[in-house]
Amino acid sequence: MRKETSLLSHFDWTLFITYLTLLGMGFATVYSTAYNEEHPYIFDYSQKYGKQLVWLGLSLFLGLLVFLIDSEIYRKFCIPIYLVTFFMLIIVLFMPPVHGARAWLGVGSLGIQPAEFAKIGTALLLAHFISQVNVRQQNIKTVVLANLIILVPMALILLQPDAGTFITFTSFLFVMYREGITYDPLILKLVNIIPGVRFKKTWVGSHFIPILFVVIFLSLITLLMSNETVVLDPTESITIPGFWSVFISITLFALLSFVLMRFFYPKRDQNRILWMVLLGYGLCIALISTVNFGFQNLAEHQKDRIELFLGLKEDPDGEDYNRNRAMAAVGSGGFKGKGYNKASVSSVQTNHVPESETDFIFCPFAEEWGFLGSLVLIGLYLFLLLRIVAIAERQRAVFNRVYAYAVAMILFYHFAINIGMNIGFAPVIGIPLPFFSYGGSSTMSFSVMMFILLKLDSQRRSVLQ
Repeated sequence: MRKETSLLSHFDWTLFITYLTLLGMGFATVYSTAYNEEHPYIFDYSQKYGKQLVWLGLSLFLGLLVFLIDSEIYRKFCIPIYLVTFFMLIIVLFMPPVHGARAWLGVGSLGIQPAEFAKIGTALLLAHFISQVNVRQQNIKTVVLANLIILVPMALILLQPDAGTFITFTSFLFVMYREGITYDPLILKLVNIIPGVRFKKTWVGSHFIPILFVVIFLSLITLLMSNETVVLDPTESITIPGFWSVFISITLFALLSFVLMRFFYPKRDQNRILWMVLLGYGLCIALISTVNFGFQNLAEHQKDRIELFLGLKEDPDGEDYNRNRAMAAVGSGGFKGKGYNKASVSSVQTNHVPESETDFIFCPFAEEWGFLGSLVLIGLYLFLLLRIVAIAERQRAVFNRVYAYAVAMILFYHFAINIGMNIGFAPVIGIPLPFFSYGGSSTMSFSVMMFILLKLDSQRRSVLQ
């Protein structure tokens, strides 16, 4: 049931002005980075800043159209929107590769990346699905369908391949967790198949964050040991591959855990303890085996990037050139920076930092404005994210809240990973900085995503159910 409100009633001007501020700062940085003295005119379409200005204008125009559409349309047509992006992801797999990936749909410079718009379709359909189910009475069907909404586009993006966008889709898992959708029903079904074992609930859902840290820890240990060998007896030259040392360590830890639990727990729980240890052991072995297999079957340049990031090898003038030059550019800005249009290390003309106007856009900004400017920019992004979270929490409709959290998580992933790439805290996986990096697809998709949120929020009081 709805009641009518004026178009700009409850419009969040704070979020909108923050968005415009980031767009303006981003364009100014693109102009400074790609500046060409022979073509100083900002409307020169032959230059990247001219093209970016067109993308900005088109993004604002699309945003206006999106805002003029009634918010109920996004609920009713979320499935068709998702299917359109799904078919675009299939079609793009048959396009000629660009920079080694089939990620662009179009001809020449006139192309879009369907994966960027697939984030919007996935966010809308996930919000619709979660708003239609009772998460307190979730079952296996609920868990499986919610995950399929995310995994289907992820699989198609992996085929392109586009590792960066693939990783950003994992942000939706946190949205599911926030809404109470866990893997408990699926795990209960699997565990209760075991004769003599009956669990009424599991602790996976309530311990999601600790489990996530365990998964990350085991994955990192596996990657660090994948190409290493462990010497058992130097005199006899007895060694084992590093992966098997991890395997043996987990096995010994599982045996020790079982012995300790049997010693301290009552006898009536012995059977359940055994199966708990076996289940945890099996999941850990499956995880490290999957990580090891996936790492060994990556393309050579992808393995190199991971090894460089983990410090397993050094190649400052080869595969690790981009990251090293990016860190040098950020550091050269000092405390106050060199001033606008005075970046030397990260400018397009010097080409010391490849892709300095796209994936490494933070470098020229940090070089021009230094630590103080970088602090302001990071503060703006944090304010934007916190504002979106606040908007999410004030929604009456579950659909609105889930979508708002999806937007917040996607933007957080891009922000954290992109800046992490620029300062050496994350591997180089090609993720643009929202509203800042040069590029039509990312600018338009982020803008459409933002205006849908503004529209849903502006009509939040008219949605009674």
